[in-house]
Amino acid sequence: MGAQVHGTQQFDKTRRTEIKFGPLAMETVKTIISHYPEAKIKSALLPVLHIAQAEFGGWLSPEVMDYVASVLKIKPIEVFEVASFYSMYNLKPVGKCVLEVCQTSSCWLNGAEDIVKYIEKKLNIKVGETTKDGMFTLKVAECLGSCGTAPMLQCGASYHENLTYEKVDSLLEKYKSEGKQKNYTDLDYHNTL
Repeated sequence: MGAQVHGTQQFDKTRRTEIKFGPLAMETVKTIISHYPEAKIKSALLPVLHIAQAEFGGWLSPEVMDYVASVLKIKPIEVFEVASFYSMYNLKPVGKCVLEVCQTSSCWLNGAEDIVKYIEKKLNIKVGETTKDGMFTLKVAECLGSCGTAPMLQCGASYHENLTYEKVDSLLEKYKSEGKQKNYTDLDYHNTL
C-alpha cells in the first residue's frame, strides 16, 4: 500500500527498489558529500537533488526523493521539504526543456509578460503546462539574477538574455532539433543566442 506524498503522486515501493544512481552520477555524489563533515552531510542536499533530477527524467518522484534521503542518511521528509521549497526542483513530470521566464521587476518592465504570452501562443500551452510532444514546459520564476539583460529565461543551466520574439523562435527551434533533456547540471557556457 502506497502513501500519498504530494499531490496525486503515490509512493511505489517496487519502483523505489529499482532507483539507483548510475556509476558516474554516484561518483559525483560521493565527491560532493566528501566536502562536508559527516555531521553536516545534509548540506550536500541541493546539488545531490540536481543530480537526481537530471538522472531520473527531469523531476523528483517520491521514490527518487526517498532514495536521495537514503544516500544522504537523512529523513525523506527533509528531502521533500527542500525539494518543495525551491522552484528549480520539479515534483511532477516536465518536458525535456523547462523554460523558466523571469517575472520580476527588471524583466517585467522590459517585456517578460509579453515573452510569456508569446511562448504560450507559440507552444499552445499555459504557464505550468507541458507541450503534447513532451518537449517543453513553461514556468515563471522569481529573479534569476540577470536584471541588466532583461528580459531573460533559463533552460537548464543556460541563460538566454535580451529576449525578443525572434530570439525565442530561434531558441525553441534549437532545443526542439536537439531533442535533449536540459538540466541544471549541464555546464554549457556557450548558451546565449
